[in-house]
Amino acid sequence: MRLEHILYSREQLRRLDRLAATTTEVGSSLALMERAGAAAYRCLRLRWPAARRLCVVAGIGNNAGDGYVVARLAQADGIDVTVLQLGDATRFQGDALTVFERYRANGGLVVEFDPERLTSSELIVDALFGIGLDRPVTGAWLQAVRAVNAAKAPVLALDIPSGVQADTGAVLGGVVKATATVTFIGLKKGLYTGAGSACAGDIVFASLGVPESVYSQVPIAGRLLDAAECRARLAPRPRDAHKGLFGHVLVVGGELGMGGAVRMASEAALRIGAGLVTVATRGAHVTAVLAARPEAMCFAIEDAEQLAPLLERASVVVVGPGLGQTAWSKAVWQKALTFSGPMLVDADGLNLLARQPIMRDNWVLTPHPGEAKRLLGGEDVQADRYAAAAHISRRYGGVCVLKGAGTVVQGPTGDAAVCYAGNPGMASAGMGDVLSGVIGGLLAQGLAPEDAAEVGVQLHAEAADRAAVRGERGLLATDLFPYFCASECPL
Repeated sequence: MRLEHILYSREQLRRLDRLAATTTEVGSSLALMERAGAAAYRCLRLRWPAARRLCVVAGIGNNAGDGYVVARLAQADGIDVTVLQLGDATRFQGDALTVFERYRANGGLVVEFDPERLTSSELIVDALFGIGLDRPVTGAWLQAVRAVNAAKAPVLALDIPSGVQADTGAVLGGVVKATATVTFIGLKKGLYTGAGSACAGDIVFASLGVPESVYSQVPIAGRLLDAAECRARLAPRPRDAHKGLFGHVLVVGGELGMGGAVRMASEAALRIGAGLVTVATRGAHVTAVLAARPEAMCFAIEDAEQLAPLLERASVVVVGPGLGQTAWSKAVWQKALTFSGPMLVDADGLNLLARQPIMRDNWVLTPHPGEAKRLLGGEDVQADRYAAAAHISRRYGGVCVLKGAGTVVQGPTGDAAVCYAGNPGMASAGMGDVLSGVIGGLLAQGLAPEDAAEVGVQLHAEAADRAAVRGERGLLATDLFPYFCASECPL
């Protein structure tokens, strides 16, 4: 696995720091700080080559030390630099004190934080807090964060945007909204999901030349889904392939007025390569589903017992899209649970599951944060999306796909996988129904639940990115379909 796809917790990162500083390749913690500042400055110059007035907003820890290195290097390049110091500079110690004194010895300007000085800056460097922050930002620190966000200049965050919890991505009271973040040594879990991903801007990774021998001594906390690795899990089709080789997906749902959900899920399953797809829905929707997608079979289910023969023919069941929570919905849900093969549960299937929890080891659950909160009895899901996904997988069995910015895929064992593809245009009706069909179609083709979930999430997000090339606003779930088919799919 490439280093650019490995996620670490802050405790693991601290261990990496300590080990790296003792290697002959790095030499010391001070050398590591100098490398971090130099890497950040290179990023700054590459991204904003014309900037001539720079403000570094510094705290009093090692993150501030990185900022003082940036300030010294910028000053040496002839850039007009001001460090806006927040907190008592006499509290600097260790490496941070050394680089602070080096900057001052070269005539560097340090003034007490004044938000007015931000107005004339062409670029702001956020060096307030690093990965150690574990309590809410308050007082003068919160005012400084708000002033940085109110300024018109772009912001480069060092290691992590100040105010983001490094392990969870949650916002601690207030957060700097960075244009870009240059992150050092290892990728922080909190940068890639929830609010953390929204505040980081473009993420640039700098390993600082830490040798492989260091990384081999520290376990990982998770991984980013890799597009090429996900595609590699899809075996090439034999020349003599026939539809019977690629499974039969039964999509169950579509209470009155919600037939579009099963129609989208069924087409997604077909587009991703399922051999056969059947829709079981209210009779009122059958004509519309068949007219829109004649390749799918569609049956009217007014009594839950009518589902029995369809379950017997299916190899995978997708239940929940448009299901509702009526008496019909509950009866159909209970009947669907008699299926013993792989299942995917979404939407109102999850809401019904939350009311009467059961465990299965061969299903994939795909909640959005609201559904996840119900599955966990009101737990604050967004405060720690990694923990929430793991909790759902433990409580209900199988694989949890916690949707949202930085979708988290958590199986019953092992670390989380995070999808960093996708875009805000996906915040529209029907995207979850399409994802359900994609994962269901992959299950039908023989992928194990965790593989189907990871591959499906990645391909779904990639398709959305391709569909949004002309703009994210107004992106429709059905706009993704052309990018799943053979000629256009990013497989």
